[in-house]
Amino acid sequence: MSIAEDRPSKDARSHLLLALGGLLSLAAAMGIGRFVYTPILPYMTDGLNLPASEAGLIASANFLGYLAGALAGAAKSLPGKPRHWFIGGLAASAVTSIAMALTTDLAAFLFIRFLSGMASAFVLVFSTTLILERLNAAGRADLSALHFAGVGCGIALSAILIAGLAYLAPDWRLLWIASGIATLFFLAAVVRLVPAPSEQPNAITADKRVQSASKPLMTGGLIRLVGAYGLFGFGYVITATFVSVIARSEPALQSSEKLVWLVVGLSAAPSIYVWNKVAARTGARMAFALACVLESAGVALTVISQQPLVFLFGAMLLGGTFMGITALGLMEGRRQAQAHGQTAVRRILAILTASFGAGQVAGPWIAGQLHAMTGSFNAASLAAAAALLIAAALVFRE
Repeated sequence: MSIAEDRPSKDARSHLLLALGGLLSLAAAMGIGRFVYTPILPYMTDGLNLPASEAGLIASANFLGYLAGALAGAAKSLPGKPRHWFIGGLAASAVTSIAMALTTDLAAFLFIRFLSGMASAFVLVFSTTLILERLNAAGRADLSALHFAGVGCGIALSAILIAGLAYLAPDWRLLWIASGIATLFFLAAVVRLVPAPSEQPNAITADKRVQSASKPLMTGGLIRLVGAYGLFGFGYVITATFVSVIARSEPALQSSEKLVWLVVGLSAAPSIYVWNKVAARTGARMAFALACVLESAGVALTVISQQPLVFLFGAMLLGGTFMGITALGLMEGRRQAQAHGQTAVRRILAILTASFGAGQVAGPWIAGQLHAMTGSFNAASLAAAAALLIAAALVFRE
């Protein structure tokens, strides 16, 4: 075989390894660093007598950190190289997980989880530059589904890790330390799989296709999309935060506790690929609306039935939609803004991120307050399901 013939196979292998590095990075920073709080929370609740109002506040601090990190990562003025922030985010994710085991102070928990949220956002934002843009430039955009599968894989891994360790020693501190150590193993692999990009000429050029200023950027369709994206953030995050606590608090559902987060993760892993296929047929806007309806049903099923199989089916619908909706909302925002140029696209993506982040921050806090008043997560979950239906209605027509 000649060198020329061997090069395509080597390129294909390098692209696959790069996407695998992306998978491991999102598994570590998002699946574990950001979402491992959900399966650990029942053990913290028991070990610390942690009320739902404080548990919701801790979750909101993490999502507030994610919002701050996403907006900071998108800023042009951020110094340093993308890979330094990317690797630093992974390292910070590991350190903050371990740090959760070193305190019992609420203020410290809030600060640590805020930093953890920022770290996970940096990994997600800079993985776009280091991985997705390189895959797109190489004509391997199809591998983006493998990259984003990392979130679901990380959730599934965290479910297995927490359930396994809990059988041996159900100490919430040990669970956090193990999560941080797992992230360090992923970090070591990612350092090898995601090399620094070669220096490229500055590709940023002035937009030449900007439409007339007489046509406003924020059309009715975009305004509704921004509102829907915030409602989605509120609608998914309550169940995504408290689903393991719900399982433990209901005697009929306790057999599902060890499985529910695993079901969410396994459903999330292939979801980007599936919803990309749906969007190719229906358009991102219609796919977004359909996914919101399905997720609304899933959220409602986790609280209206005491049957473990129904409860797990609701968790499956949640896992199978939340990453898809996240991607579809950004796709639709990019489509509606692209005629105004890349500056407008970045502005819209930032606005969508802010709306989504605000919904995520509000959800756990409101759920905790409603739990304090009612003694259950039923009201909060049904409110979340209603928010998802309203989000679907908002984007159903352009």
